[in-house]
Amino acid sequence: MKEYKVCVVGATGLVGQTFLKVLAEYDFPIQELKLLASARSKGKAVEFKGQTYYVEELTADSFDGFDLALFSAGGDVSKQFAPIARAKGLTVVDNSSAWRQDPAIPLVVPEVNLADTALNKLIANPNCSTIQSIIPLKALDDAFGVTKVNYATYQAVSGSGQKGKDDLARTLRGEEPQFYPHNIAETCIPEIDVFMEDGYTKEEVKMINETRKILHKPELPVSATCVRVPVANSHGVAMTVELAQDFTLPEVEAVLADFPGVILANNNQEHYYPTSTLSNGQDKIYVGRLRKDRATKNGLLLYCTGDNIRKGAAANAVQIALAMAKNNQL
Repeated sequence: MKEYKVCVVGATGLVGQTFLKVLAEYDFPIQELKLLASARSKGKAVEFKGQTYYVEELTADSFDGFDLALFSAGGDVSKQFAPIARAKGLTVVDNSSAWRQDPAIPLVVPEVNLADTALNKLIANPNCSTIQSIIPLKALDDAFGVTKVNYATYQAVSGSGQKGKDDLARTLRGEEPQFYPHNIAETCIPEIDVFMEDGYTKEEVKMINETRKILHKPELPVSATCVRVPVANSHGVAMTVELAQDFTLPEVEAVLADFPGVILANNNQEHYYPTSTLSNGQDKIYVGRLRKDRATKNGLLLYCTGDNIRKGAAANAVQIALAMAKNNQL
């Protein structure tokens, strides 16, 4: 396979560091690697595959001569620099929320809608909770048709970055919270991102809009309640899905077990169901607790967990880039 010149933007952050870990694990074909971050991280030494690299300050000239840029440096940085990288001929995979709802920018999960990468050289990585939910949802949609979705998330503190992880550690020591509005060691917090006028949070609106966009179903009824929980890493999502046709649970099990990126964990008697400890460090989504919804015709209840830093961010982006490399799209 051809080798590529790769930039990692936000290389010193939690997701940026995981970009590097996943690039190494997947043996991504790298000819040259450049690590970029803000001026305060300039000169920082970072190890990658046994070599030491020194972080450079991100500027408009950083992308000259490169093929691929993986961004995880926040929405403002992406809005400023991702179009510059694209204009210089790079394929850009951006992990921020800056481009997710732009109709011209594909929002991609490789197992679901990889073909959308052909639409633009700038590709958006979805929200972490959306990524892990959309994979089993796509399997169900292909087999039975999805007509309605309700999400309830149980999101780990790593979804807030290092500040979230630090606040959990701090409050577990008995200290007062400095980042979350309540003591995350003692309660779940039903507030992720800012509140909108209708009472939904921005995180909930992201899940609603991104689900519709990825599935190419702009009118799909979707609702969500997003909750931060005192777990270090790996989100959980409880899903109520209304299907277009009747189904049996063995049929659903077979569909999910055969879908790329899914591990079926659905033996309740053996206590084998999705947990954050199972999915932590993994790039597949664990799906289980399958039940017929007693309150909805053709309704299905399920629970899934996924590593929000890996599959929910870094690994999904690298998987997009690797698939494009194999298809000679970079």
